[in-house]
Amino acid sequence: MALLTCMASTAAQAQQGQYPNRPLRLIVPFPPGGGNDILARAVGQRLAESIGQQVIVDNRGGAGGMVGGQIAATADPNGYTLFLGSLGSLAHNPALRPNNPYDPPRDFAAVSLLATSPFILVAHPAAPASVKELIAAARAKPGALNYGSAGTGSSLHLTAELFKHTTGINLVHVAYKGTAPAITELIAGQVQVMFSTMPPPLPHVKTGKLRALGVTSLKRAKAVPDTPTVAETGVAGFSVENWQGIVVPAKTPAAIIETLRSEITKVLAQPAMISVLATQGLDAASASPAEFNQLIRSEIAQWRKLVQVANIRVD
Repeated sequence: MALLTCMASTAAQAQQGQYPNRPLRLIVPFPPGGGNDILARAVGQRLAESIGQQVIVDNRGGAGGMVGGQIAATADPNGYTLFLGSLGSLAHNPALRPNNPYDPPRDFAAVSLLATSPFILVAHPAAPASVKELIAAARAKPGALNYGSAGTGSSLHLTAELFKHTTGINLVHVAYKGTAPAITELIAGQVQVMFSTMPPPLPHVKTGKLRALGVTSLKRAKAVPDTPTVAETGVAGFSVENWQGIVVPAKTPAAIIETLRSEITKVLAQPAMISVLATQGLDAASASPAEFNQLIRSEIAQWRKLVQVANIRVD
């Protein structure tokens, strides 16, 4: 029995030492074709080349990211299931949804932050031409202006609610089923403004169909260097950054986490990867697992406070 135990232990150690010795699965909690999917496939392709094993992107969309998150959270903690988490799936969902099936600080271990990007506040050409003018108009006629979002509970919705709460204005929320239809309705003038991820509205800003009012980071965005930050326009300290990163199920061995973190860091430094990020309006981000864990915890606390104060509810 002692010999068998020793042999099993040695085999387990050997298997761990050879990690990874089979394909990895990278769960993306959204359908193919979106920004998260593009990022996952770019990272997965280069990570596969680096580790010598295939990285299979597994799209598990549904319930604002909760479906994919639950699958990842309950997977075996052996380093072969990765989850592309984001501000929405790892911070907004737990803050907003009491029935969220996973608790990120409890159920996940952070591996590496991948990218960050600001949201951009865009407006119909007939709407107020600056953030200051938008605030003034909303204060003059509370509830007269509408804002669009990608849906109730989406990151775009919560960012707009934070803006409303910070400035003390009243804008009426109009929820759409995704960013694309919201942009379409904004161009048509059905809503006056919206916060968006960077890539979708930029072509329309260039053609004059939309106007860029501000970005939500504290520094100007490389993609739109002439657009001021919302904080610059007088909303002091206003800052929201979207982010994506890799997490794994809790109890994944620390040695495996370090291997993944090291390999992902190399991938993010590749010029080709930096170029892919730039086309999506993203900046490569660096954070240790401990720092990434702390970011997730602090974001959950911040957004949970907003949800309570603003009395935000989702069906």
